[in-house]
Amino acid sequence: MDRISVDLSGTAGFVGGHELTYMEGAAEGAAHSMIRGMGPGSEFLGWLSLPHDYDKDEFKRILAAAEKVRGESDVFLVIGIGGSYLGARAAIDMLTHTFRNQLYKARKAPQVLFAGHNMSAAYMSDLLEMLEGREVSVNVISKSGTTTEPAVAFRMVKRLMEEKYGKEGAARRIYATTDKASGALRRMADAEGYETFAIPGDVGGRFSVLTAVGLLPMAVAGIDIGSVMAGAADYEKVASGGFPGNDCLKYASMRNILYRKGKSVEVMVSYEPSMAMFTEWWKQLFGESEGKDQKGIFPAGVGFTTDLHSMGQFIQDGARIMFETVINVDRSAKSAMIPDDPEDCDGLNFLSGMDMGLVNRKAAQGTLLAHVEGGVPNVAVNVPEVSAYWFGQLVYFFEMACGVSCRLMGVNPFDQPGVEGYKRNMFALLGKPGYERERAELEARL
Repeated sequence: MDRISVDLSGTAGFVGGHELTYMEGAAEGAAHSMIRGMGPGSEFLGWLSLPHDYDKDEFKRILAAAEKVRGESDVFLVIGIGGSYLGARAAIDMLTHTFRNQLYKARKAPQVLFAGHNMSAAYMSDLLEMLEGREVSVNVISKSGTTTEPAVAFRMVKRLMEEKYGKEGAARRIYATTDKASGALRRMADAEGYETFAIPGDVGGRFSVLTAVGLLPMAVAGIDIGSVMAGAADYEKVASGGFPGNDCLKYASMRNILYRKGKSVEVMVSYEPSMAMFTEWWKQLFGESEGKDQKGIFPAGVGFTTDLHSMGQFIQDGARIMFETVINVDRSAKSAMIPDDPEDCDGLNFLSGMDMGLVNRKAAQGTLLAHVEGGVPNVAVNVPEVSAYWFGQLVYFFEMACGVSCRLMGVNPFDQPGVEGYKRNMFALLGKPGYERERAELEARL
């Protein structure tokens, strides 16, 4: 079986081989304790078995719902924030045509758009205007149904849908992905008659991309979700093995070694614009999982070669506080040949007849060498190609590596206590009942 692999040669000048060896036992112990359902956050380990132990009946309903949406809608609007939209958006951007939303009519698949991930009045106003005259279906995603951003967006979109289709017609076009038994969205969906899909109670939001949270939007976009699950299932087998053949444990270990040497920022690097949202998913996965107790590696992201003309200067010559994790794709599914120019005004005829993919790979190799020489350790995560199968492998690779890395650092990977601070302040300042004392205190500070 082909698998994702990790190349640590770009860390050789910074980390001794013995240091990685010293981490083997701890990394294996962290992985195996999670697999056995032990340790901090053990009530949220359902994602570990999802690739093989998912609800097959619900999976069929997801496929059927996706087919219905594709047959009757110009737009599929996904409402969610954080883990409720990042994974799906990452998959759609990575695995479909770069300009799919502009070509949706020719491709006979709905535009997939997103809402509920910000509080911008301009964004929502423009979105509602854009939906006018379009056939629309909606997927609202929230375990509780009370998260402010998606709840506000859904309230507005729900009114639009009911004005457009009537209450019963709207209900046939709204799909709710939420808790199986409780919560405000579950109660609303049951009362209104929306078709529902479950977010397992033992799977946290940022680990939910392989549930209906991610699978329904992917399927609507035309992605083979069976292949996504197959890729994840194959890497699940790898991730349960011992250190020598388990590259996600090596990646997790190397992150911790570099962190202890003062590398407090990890920069994910991709050379394909289609992977920008995958980087955003990865940033949430590691940032929300690891940034606790005054600890953690700050996850950042760049898209090369674009950002070599901006952030590249800092990475090459700035503060030596970072390391890079580079996603290398071995084979491109598409090509674009560079033509010859008889006049050679730009001096680039040495590239004539080359595929742009080859130029991109050479840029990646040259950049890695330059950054390592400049004092930036590099970890390479090698993926054979971009496909639904390999997306599934990547997801499981990073989820397992994240859990192990957090436990090596001594934090609970599966809670997010710091997220609540801004919510309390926002509710108080907006005048939510029960927050009167806090409101007065906050307004006095402003």
